Amino acid sequence: MVKLTKLNDEEIVVNADMIITVEPRVKETIVVLTDGDRFAVKENADQIIAKVVNYRASIRVETERLLRREVDK
Repeated sequence: MVKLTKLNDEEIVVNADMIITVEPRVKETIVVLTDGDRFAVKENADQIIAKVVNYRASIRVETERLLRREVDK
């Protein structure tokens, strides 16, 4: 899940796995989801990509931590 900011400053949390495309525009970025929903956010494409990468990395780190804990039992 990644936090993004709509143009009205409302914070939303989006399932990163549902993002199909990120379309940069002049004043905003359009995010398109697998269900066809589209919305405009303040973050630029690079910021959104970084948030998704960080989110997925955090999942991997947590999974590895849990696996190590199971092995140590």
